[in-house]
Amino acid sequence: MRHQIAGRVLGRDTDHRRSLFRNLIKELFVHERITTTEAKARAVRSDAEKLITKAKRGIAGNISQLHAHRQLLSYLNDKDVAQKVIDDLAPRYADRKGGYTRIIKIGKRKGDAANMAVLELVDSE
Repeated sequence: MRHQIAGRVLGRDTDHRRSLFRNLIKELFVHERITTTEAKARAVRSDAEKLITKAKRGIAGNISQLHAHRQLLSYLNDKDVAQKVIDDLAPRYADRKGGYTRIIKIGKRKGDAANMAVLELVDSE
């Protein structure tokens, strides 16, 4: 039975799933909009929003900005993306209490009829 097991497995082992999520979130922060399957978009959404909230807490002074930067860096493994989250995205969402991303369904993929969706940051240019 599957009692009290949180998260989506997506048919992958733990390491592969973790790297998939990190890569999707990194690309979301770089391009501010990605096209992926609906299941992956739903799985990644909460982690992406938590990272933006960590950056917001760092610039607001709730935690040290250095600590927030290091937490982002340990998850994203990319200095430029972590810096973009702290410098650009966190101030953009300073007044928002959550809901930094939106999922827009775009229909089925031609090859395997998977439900596709666009995961994008709200208020992006």
